[in-house]
Amino acid sequence: MTHTLQGKKIIGQFSEQFNRACFCVSLDSDALKHALSIELDSAELMTLVEERCPYLFSARPVFVSDSQIERMVSVIRAIESVIALPAYRTHIFANASEIVRHDPGGAKGVFFGYDFHLSNDGLGLIEINTNAGGAMFNAVMARVHQSCCLDPKRMALANESAAVLEKTFIDMFQSEWSLSAKEKTLKTIAIVDKHPQQQYMYPEFLLFQQLFKRHGIQAVIVDPSDLDWRQGKLWFGDTLIDLVYNRLTDFRLETEECAALRAAYLSEAVVLTPHPQAHALYADKYNLALLTDEKMLQELGVPFDVQEILLSNIPRTSIVTAINAEQLWKDRRHLFFKPRAGFGSRATYRGDKLTKRVWTEILAGDYVAQAIMAPGERVSGSKEDSEMLKFDIRAYVYDSQLQWTAARLYQGQTTNFRTVGGGFSPAYSVPDTAIRADENELLNSAADALVCCRPTCI
Repeated sequence: MTHTLQGKKIIGQFSEQFNRACFCVSLDSDALKHALSIELDSAELMTLVEERCPYLFSARPVFVSDSQIERMVSVIRAIESVIALPAYRTHIFANASEIVRHDPGGAKGVFFGYDFHLSNDGLGLIEINTNAGGAMFNAVMARVHQSCCLDPKRMALANESAAVLEKTFIDMFQSEWSLSAKEKTLKTIAIVDKHPQQQYMYPEFLLFQQLFKRHGIQAVIVDPSDLDWRQGKLWFGDTLIDLVYNRLTDFRLETEECAALRAAYLSEAVVLTPHPQAHALYADKYNLALLTDEKMLQELGVPFDVQEILLSNIPRTSIVTAINAEQLWKDRRHLFFKPRAGFGSRATYRGDKLTKRVWTEILAGDYVAQAIMAPGERVSGSKEDSEMLKFDIRAYVYDSQLQWTAARLYQGQTTNFRTVGGGFSPAYSVPDTAIRADENELLNSAADALVCCRPTCI
């Protein structure tokens, strides 16, 4: 057992060496601008992207070892297997609202985002999102990233994956339509978010609109209040809506603005993806406490090997209550506090920065406390003036299948897309190196692998 753990540590150090030693600028910014201009079919919209999202794309890729990718996949599969258990669903639905218990009609939910922190031999699932953004940005970006530190064969495979990524997305939406037993052709999609033109990710909505258009599907970008429920169908003006791509953070469609969408969904007049049930099963942060509670996992009948994967790769999470408040306050320096229905890192707090005032707010709200798992680090800047940026890994998943992995580089407490040199970046896998008795020999071999890029480093 000792030998195996040491092997994992050495492998982690090998991949980490790439992130600490490679200064290559692999993103062709001119090619990216050209690709986005073509995708958006408007110079004016391209200007919007540049003005609104100046730190959306990082110039450097992030390197992840094959074994880390395999570990992420094993965690995803383990969680999916638990969520498929009748006992788990009974537990989640026990006190759930009508809309959570409503049968979504076959739709799985598009763009689940499993967010991981990883560094050296550590890996932890931080949270799950059911309307994860950024996929279309990554599809465009992946085509114009080139990495001279990556083995040419692996780079070619990465480029091939990027080339088919948009088709993967279209197939996913078509699958949602067919799984919902719709016999007619999918003709119209509404991309729905509150005040969509004001959203930071609005340019991505435009990219999706163009993607759907290229595949013969009309797409409109609308606020939920712009939708009408009449004649037993969902309408945007005179346009009948077949499917709604849901980007709302009103996960249960509780606000008045969502009344028409809610009625259409409950009447099975529209395919909604992702839907309220998906959020309740996957993204409710109380679920992280369940998935890291050994006793609960045993009561639900989760197999031992699955328990081991979950308990080893999800930071311990607890629901904040009056009963455990005193202990959590004592342990706060090692904890991260998140609202139950939070999104986009809003109202999240590192325990070591908590004030008594904020602590009072946490106790009054629905919060979880999660053991802090350090993010990875990636070198930025130049060799003469370098700095380390943090990164996490977002795994885009549909129907239990990993579609794409992307890194998000940042400074500060959480991902923010406000960091110079930060933003989305492709996560390239590097091979695991055989375990050797001499750790220094292995690390030196990693450094040798980076020599190829040094003449072109800035």
